Amino acid sequence: MVTHRETHVADRASWLRAAVLGADDGIVSTAGLMAGVAAAAGTRTTILTAGLAGLVAGAISMAAGEYVSVSSQRDAERADLNKERRELTEDPEGELLELTLIYEGRGLDRPLAEQVAQALSKHDALSAHVRDELGQGEQSAAKPVQAAIVSALAFAIGAAVPLFAVLIAPTSTRTVMLVSATLLALGVLGVVGARLGGARQSRAAMRVLAGGTAALLITAAVGKLVNTSGL
Repeated sequence: MVTHRETHVADRASWLRAAVLGADDGIVSTAGLMAGVAAAAGTRTTILTAGLAGLVAGAISMAAGEYVSVSSQRDAERADLNKERRELTEDPEGELLELTLIYEGRGLDRPLAEQVAQALSKHDALSAHVRDELGQGEQSAAKPVQAAIVSALAFAIGAAVPLFAVLIAPTSTRTVMLVSATLLALGVLGVVGARLGGARQSRAAMRVLAGGTAALLITAAVGKLVNTSGL
């Protein structure tokens, strides 16, 4: 027996958002922090210390934030699931009609919509309502632990880019290396994220580059202001 299995972009949705967000935040926030310290006439040790602290704190913060956020989403999904289970017990005929109207609204004739609703309800009524009424599926289900791990690892990998750039750069080109490595990493991230997500690569790259450039300029200006004001 030959089986047909297609892969879709939506299959990656549960981890792609966390990975791209984590990596982008890791690159931008760490590079911005280091750029601000560098503009305030910080030494290599000071800049690296700030960057390393930003990596550790940021990775932990990303993991905790993603876990809490996605857990809230999962709780909402479970609440809807329990509600559907209760309604199926209390009013099965009403739920069957609701499913019929959903299929009729999607273009089926009323007799066929009733037939499909009855067949699916007989097989697994709860799954049919979760899928077709609530729009929930296996690919879109909230996974808090996965999101936390992916975002933390992605943040750490992204944050390692500006750290490594400053670590290997001569003092005279330290800032140039920091900015160049950051923008290059952001451009690559935008392209990779767009390819995985099936989006336009040039637009995605420009989007992350614009945000990263703004962050570097602003944090560097703040660091320069602190240095010149003697704070």
